[in-house]
Amino acid sequence: MVNVSIARRYARALLEAAGAQGDAVLTALEAMAATLVSSAELTDVFTNPAYDHVSRQAVLGKVIAGTGEVPVALSNLLKLLVDRNRMVHLGDIARLYRDLVDARMGRVRGKVVSASPLQPDQLKKLEESLEKVTQRDVVLESSVDRSLLGGATAQVGSVVYDGSLKNQLRQIARSLRS
Repeated sequence: MVNVSIARRYARALLEAAGAQGDAVLTALEAMAATLVSSAELTDVFTNPAYDHVSRQAVLGKVIAGTGEVPVALSNLLKLLVDRNRMVHLGDIARLYRDLVDARMGRVRGKVVSASPLQPDQLKKLEESLEKVTQRDVVLESSVDRSLLGGATAQVGSVVYDGSLKNQLRQIARSLRS
């Protein structure tokens, strides 16, 4: 619980500092968090007490320079996290920041699971259909589950839309039993 409250404070502060650059900062933040998670060496540098503050700041500077254009608000946050030995919270900060930016932009994220991979145009049509139902911008993350047999299920917020063949067969079986 303490970790979430710490991450939430940093995410809120970053949102205020980012201003109109919310989406650009989100993209850079998620890339930075992915870089940190994917590299055991970087994780070690930022979490191992054997590395001093100067070494951590130097490594951070090289990581920022190597990733290209990093918004100033994010760069300042990363430096602050290194100063306070809180880089371990970067993943939580990124997740909470994404939620805050989505809320500010009127977006809602969802997941769609289909029996076979969805083409980009199919995913776009599904997003548009869900936008009409939810009255909000919808961003879907797609995955595949072959056990669905056909169709797809979509979850937006707490609502699940189940259009899978597996579910339809289950409903037919229930109606035949009654």
